[in-house]
Order: sequence, then structure tokens, then C-alpha cells
Amino acid sequence: MTSVHRAVSLSFAGLIALVAHFLLFAATPAAAQNAGALAAEPVSLPDMSLGSPYAPVTIIEYSSMTCSHCAVFEQNTFPTIKSRYIDTGQVRFVYREYPIDNNAFGASMLARCIANDDPARYFGAVDSLFRQEDQLVSNAMNTLKWVGSQSGMSETEINNCLNDQDLYQKLVADRKIAMEMVKVDAAPTFFINGRKYTGNMPADQMDGIIRYALRR
Repeated sequence: MTSVHRAVSLSFAGLIALVAHFLLFAATPAAAQNAGALAAEPVSLPDMSLGSPYAPVTIIEYSSMTCSHCAVFEQNTFPTIKSRYIDTGQVRFVYREYPIDNNAFGASMLARCIANDDPARYFGAVDSLFRQEDQLVSNAMNTLKWVGSQSGMSETEINNCLNDQDLYQKLVADRKIAMEMVKVDAAPTFFINGRKYTGNMPADQMDGIIRYALRR
């Protein structure tokens, strides 16, 4: 996991172009007043989402897998929102990685590798990692190896994943976009149809916001 602990220069031309695009967008007066528009822009990693792409409400969550408030949301609120609104086609839910420390970077990398661009596998991995959040904070490597092995990865595959510099750099670039352009400064942060909400939300609070958005 040494690569997760190294600072990496964002020198790839594609990542520079992506960040430059966000900087130009963020410099416009309208975008400066609407972080939700920036949050909805594609970033360097493919969006991991659940729900219909035609859903009238879109929720974008910026989350870290070593964040206790994020874990509470994932375990207590998300299942209710998923069954009521995502599974019924009313909400599209997008998960954006916002790792707050090296252990969270490792967890995000592992979830991406487990998923191999399959959203169902990705959200399953995220759920498994959040269920191990305490262990992930205190004993990251063993926890990552355990979750990876439970998902069918060999030890070699897990090590290769956690040393994937390209994946790591893309996570760093997307976090930079979140912090500097979208102005995300806490986890979890939600954008619900472009409106920003910070901090964990109980199911009834998010339910009310979704119902209001559906009526508009």
C-alpha cells in the first residue's frame, strides 16, 4: 500500500485538461453561485450510480469510507432511500469518492477494483467497507485484504489494485475538483437536484427533501 501513502504529481495531460475545464467553468459568475452544476459534471473516474438515468431527482453524495458520519448514513438512511426512491425509479443516486485520509484512498481504490465498472458490485463493496469502518480506521491493510478476499480477489490482485498509480491519481484529481471547484469541505456532502446539504441526514429529513424535489 506504499503508493497510497505517496504524494503524486498530477502531471498526466488528461487530468490537467480535466482540472483546467473545471477551473474555467468555476470562473464564470453563474457557476460560482451554483456548485450543484459543477457537482453534476463528469470527472476523471466513471460515475458509480444506482437508479434510472431518467429519474426526476438526482442525489450526488461526496463520501469517505473512513468517515463515521458517512457510515451512519450508509447503514441507517441509504437503505430506506434506496427502497423508496431509487428502486422505484424516482431517484438516481451517484456516489463520489471524497477520501479524507490514506486509508480511505485505499478503500476507494479497492471498491473500484472489485467493481470493475459494475455499479452493483461497487455499491456492494462500499457497503462491506462501511460495515468494517472501525477496523478500516485502525487496521487498514488487513481490513482491505479481508474485504478484497471476500469479493473473490487474490492477494496479488489486491496488492496490484492498491499500487495502481493511474487509479490513485484519478482519485486525487477528483478530490481536488471536489475541494477547489465544487467547494466540498466536509463528508458527507449531498447535492439533491443541485442543492447542497452538508452532514449526515436521517431518513426522514432526506425523505422530506426528496418529496419536495419531486413536487417541483
